[in-house]
Amino acid sequence: MEIRTQSGQVMYEAEFRAYTLANGGPTWETTTPEVLASLGASVVLEGAQASPTRYQTAFRDGVEEINGQWYTKYSVADMDDEAKAAKDAEQAKSVRTTRDTKLSETDWRFRSDLTPSQAWKDYCQALRDVPSQAGFPWTIEWPVVP
Repeated sequence: MEIRTQSGQVMYEAEFRAYTLANGGPTWETTTPEVLASLGASVVLEGAQASPTRYQTAFRDGVEEINGQWYTKYSVADMDDEAKAAKDAEQAKSVRTTRDTKLSETDWRFRSDLTPSQAWKDYCQALRDVPSQAGFPWTIEWPVVP
């Protein structure tokens, strides 16, 4: 549980107990809204989570008062070009791993004693071509297994 003091400081319950005791305050058994009110403090409730887009990151941005209650506040920030490139690279790696797994599942069809159908050859080629798709690595049209 997080607690906001009268001075605006936010701390966890154990820190608040230690802070109160160190400043000559009382001890108490169970932390209730009434106990906090008597100490000039309030519970900080969990606020609405931020909804970042692909190239944004969410972060905790303090607390805010809404209708007399204190809530954690979350904000979003745009990623810099380096972080965007890293995110794209991570996604591309994931897509390639999926593609490679799908290709490996077809290997048995290409053993020397088997002749794969043209549909299987086309499927494998379409898998190899996934990185050249227009939306790669974020929008992928996976080929249909024959």
